[in-house]
Amino acid sequence: MLSKRLQPITFQARRTYVELMFQVMGRALQAISEVDDTAREETKLLPDGFLFEMQVMPAGPKLIVEHTGDGHLHYLGDQAPRPVDLSIQFKHMAHAFLVMSFQEKTAVAFANDRMLVDGDLSLAIRMTRVLNRLESFILPKLVAERAVKEYPANLNLPNKLMNAARIYLKVATNLVETVRA
Repeated sequence: MLSKRLQPITFQARRTYVELMFQVMGRALQAISEVDDTAREETKLLPDGFLFEMQVMPAGPKLIVEHTGDGHLHYLGDQAPRPVDLSIQFKHMAHAFLVMSFQEKTAVAFANDRMLVDGDLSLAIRMTRVLNRLESFILPKLVAERAVKEYPANLNLPNKLMNAARIYLKVATNLVETVRA
């Protein structure tokens, strides 16, 4: 009886958490494209104006970023100005929660058929590499190793801390600017 009453609360808590993580990730994707040469090299190969979306099906939380050219990404929130070029979709909120809470790697979620890719698979792999690089910087190593397919061997602590600080500063600045607007 008690577990049936807690189910809606649990679902809403997961939804709120995933929404928050999508907002942070969208802003962090924009930030990493500004501070990390490796991430920028990955995104340079995306077409200018390329729209990437990550969402929970059927009408759950989402994040949308646009490649504005020269490897730079811009976070657009949850509204696309035109049809997206690539969408990575979680089939259920519980699946998104597993990945966003770093209990399951993105690659494992895909292998377990918890996600769909709508668009060019090679571009999805490219975006996943950028997401993995981002998580490697902003998460503690122990958590990042659980979240990404392969933790970068050449990521030393000073480089990790410097880039993480720069990314978090840009995310915080973006949040403050959004609140002011």
